[in-house]
Amino acid sequence: MTASGCSSSSPRPAGQRRSSTAPPASGAVLVAYFSRAGENYHYGGRTHLQVGNTERLAQMISRYIDCDVHRILPADPYPDDYDQTVQRNVREQDTDARPAIAGPLPNVDHYDTVLLGSPIWNVRAPMIMTTFTERLDLRGKTVVPFTTQVMSGLGTTARDYAASCPGAGIAEGLAVRGEEVDDAGAEIRAWFQRLRLRM
Repeated sequence: MTASGCSSSSPRPAGQRRSSTAPPASGAVLVAYFSRAGENYHYGGRTHLQVGNTERLAQMISRYIDCDVHRILPADPYPDDYDQTVQRNVREQDTDARPAIAGPLPNVDHYDTVLLGSPIWNVRAPMIMTTFTERLDLRGKTVVPFTTQVMSGLGTTARDYAASCPGAGIAEGLAVRGEEVDDAGAEIRAWFQRLRLRM
């Protein structure tokens, strides 16, 4: 698994953060994402990814806007095997688990907009995303979901983030089919225009 091309956790110099969104959010942008490489679903079959679909989407997003990037890593990594990951995810959803996160959380105080990226597993973001959002104070910020998925779109991310990010505004999200991430440039740019997020 490779790291994103943008800085991870440590912010850029303040003078480089110039992205903005329409009110109520403006200013500094954080892209925070969870991604899993290894064996993945691919057009009805399986393929092995060196870099996860959501990580590739986060990398593309970070090339279009001025942002900082934070990768969310599980303390207990998910299996490389697809079926084993599915089974673990079902257990975590059924028990409303909060999988532990490796490493420190980002300081979000100076960000106005936080883009949260994840795959959609069984119609919702992996439970580690709830671990992440519940441990941050995102009040007054704009939270923007983006997902890679097979057929569930954004899943329940808007509802789930509204619950786990009290006081934050939830903006229009972006859902990209995992197999089509590398061709999503036009879709990303159109999404940014709707969000009025400066590129």
